[in-house]
Amino acid sequence: MNASPPKLLVFDLDGTLIDSRLDLAHSINATLEHFGKPALPHTTIASYIGDGASTLVRKSLEHDGIDVTSGTLGRDILDEALSWFLAYYRVHKLDFTHAYPGVLDALGEIRARHPLLPMAVLTNKPVGPSRGICAGLGLERFFFANYGGDSFAAKKPHPEGLLRLVAEAAEINSAVNPQNTVMIGDSHVDIETARAAGTRSLGCTYGLSPDTLAEAHADGTVDHSSEWPAALQL
Repeated sequence: MNASPPKLLVFDLDGTLIDSRLDLAHSINATLEHFGKPALPHTTIASYIGDGASTLVRKSLEHDGIDVTSGTLGRDILDEALSWFLAYYRVHKLDFTHAYPGVLDALGEIRARHPLLPMAVLTNKPVGPSRGICAGLGLERFFFANYGGDSFAAKKPHPEGLLRLVAEAAEINSAVNPQNTVMIGDSHVDIETARAAGTRSLGCTYGLSPDTLAEAHADGTVDHSSEWPAALQL
């Protein structure tokens, strides 16, 4: 990334900080089983991750031909399935989920070098599970804020959440602005969010959506979290 060091770092969660594929897949398949539907391959479920829990559940149901996009009955099915999924996932969100290799070390290195640099999480996962996972994995200590897909009126790639974090970080350091903020994520959703907010972006090719990331044209990419400090010039 050919720019000055950032004043604010904002990280996506799933596919960027954590590998949550197995717990999400198990939770989706438990939901499908509860509704009498066949399980889906984990790779299929992983391809639906990134746009929030509602979209994940909807696409999983639609895979088996259930129409949940029209009519009262369809919406009722989606609402019931989403509630069941979230209840199951709250209990099982940390069964197998773990931080990607190098994430804790990279965050610790950034914090040691720049103790006043604000960092935050912005995910489309509901905020409750997001904060619970970060607490459980020892990640929360690095972030001054953690917002989820239900924290604002609109999810990523809408820029509302990212711009809110810029404004809150500017209260910590008045030098923070969109131009010196970097959104770090693994999919086109994160890159499009950065573009909409006027920030820079750093793509993580090791995550859940390398195909969509390649098409999104991030300002820079890394293949491993250990590359964050160098890529960010920190």
